[in-house]
Amino acid sequence: MKNILILFLAITALACAQDKQPILGETDWQKQINADFKDATKSPLKDKDRKDFIGLDFFKFDSVYVVYATLKRTPDEKPFKMKTTTERLANYVKYGTIVFELSGKEHELNIYQNLDLLKKPGYEDYLFLPFLDNTNGEGSYSGGRYVEARIPEGDIIQIDFNTAYNPYCAYNDKYSCPIVPRENTLYTRIEAGVKAFKKH
Repeated sequence: MKNILILFLAITALACAQDKQPILGETDWQKQINADFKDATKSPLKDKDRKDFIGLDFFKFDSVYVVYATLKRTPDEKPFKMKTTTERLANYVKYGTIVFELSGKEHELNIYQNLDLLKKPGYEDYLFLPFLDNTNGEGSYSGGRYVEARIPEGDIIQIDFNTAYNPYCAYNDKYSCPIVPRENTLYTRIEAGVKAFKKH
């Protein structure tokens, strides 16, 4: 009887181990975002999509897309209402512009602060970089993607496009997401970060 019980417990443990799949991802960031998407308390996925979720599709990590940009602060900017995918208007202010080289060309983007997020502890130096590029609709989400950054002490800021992620609206239409301003278009392919989501 004791041996049967031990055998039963071993089989149960093995079955549980098989059910618990490892978190996929080439980098720590990819593993973290996949873990969040599997977690019902954090995931933007609809229940039916999360049920069979294994991992997001990513472009392969490429250090070419880790750029060091010159940050030009614009302290006199007035707050504005950024359009979203719903009737909601989000409170933002342009923090500055970033200038960097990529694919042999110089690029410039606006970088923003979310005024509501600034009130939350830990987000005092948070910057928001929404952008469009030539992969939109051809590998990446058609509405553009976002990158997060932190305010640097000096005038050089690191932007890692390998951490570019989709708005939650790409997964679930219940979310209200900032629409990428047209002036934040990169006329090159950013083959880095999260790819378009393929629904089941």
